[in-house]
Amino acid sequence: MMPGVLIIESMAQTAAVLVVDALGTDAEGRVVYFMSIEGAKFRRPVVPGDQLRIECERLQHRGNVWKFRGTARVDGQIVAEASFAAMILRPSPAQQAGA
Repeated sequence: MMPGVLIIESMAQTAAVLVVDALGTDAEGRVVYFMSIEGAKFRRPVVPGDQLRIECERLQHRGNVWKFRGTARVDGQIVAEASFAAMILRPSPAQQAGA
């Protein structure tokens, strides 16, 4: 079975693609930090051979904080859903230097 945490991670990575698409060239050099998960529900197991389809929508964007809703489906049936938030920042010079 696919662990639920990996399904949530898939949703978060899909949301990061939405951020990059929305910001365009302004996304260059920014980092997405996962902040919170709310209302995560796992409806049924995802097993080897299943094709997992992830859908994410942006619910809100204020400053550096973005909120999303993600849904995971197998054969059109919802297998997991969650709302989550992320902060999108430019790394500090110390972070860029690897400190």
